[in-house]
Amino acid sequence: MAIKAVIFDLDGTITQPYFDFDAIRSQMGLAADAGPVWEVMKEMSAHRRRRAEQILHFHEQRAVTESKLNHGAKRTLSALNAAGIMVGILTRNRKGNALAVAKKHNLKFDAVVGRDEGPVKPDAFGVLAICRQFGISAGDALLVGDYLFDLQCAKAAGAVAVLLTNHNRFREFAEYADFCIETIEQILEIIEEKNNG
Repeated sequence: MAIKAVIFDLDGTITQPYFDFDAIRSQMGLAADAGPVWEVMKEMSAHRRRRAEQILHFHEQRAVTESKLNHGAKRTLSALNAAGIMVGILTRNRKGNALAVAKKHNLKFDAVVGRDEGPVKPDAFGVLAICRQFGISAGDALLVGDYLFDLQCAKAAGAVAVLLTNHNRFREFAEYADFCIETIEQILEIIEEKNNG
């Protein structure tokens, strides 16, 4: 099996972690243990959800403005582009925000799927949509992320699940990963091993 594409999560993977979801939940009037913000918002009344969406939009816009790339992200993307390996972004953020990050940091993404296009991670939808766009099977793709939903999404789609262990919660998720990496550049070693092994 040759790796033909790498699909990345955005916040915490391509960019340094930015979102303080505890603060976002607090501003929305939610308990700290209310669960993932997007799932909780789907259960809100229309009026309350509109307010919650304004709060989330504010934080997402700031995340774009304040975004900083993770160490090695730009070099890794350039190496993938040079090797002819397609690069996708799969985010629970909006597609437009991912494109704004790409523009700010002069990055090249071959495909971007955000929450405005279909079911969010951990649903397999985004991986399958990107793989269809690339004309490959999910088994020919790596999905690289820093959170459980990334790994569950990869598994649901049949892609290779890669966990970036650049945070203190990675041990909670490691059992769901096919590979664990400390820096984003290490995916190049995984690809070389799989494509030349």
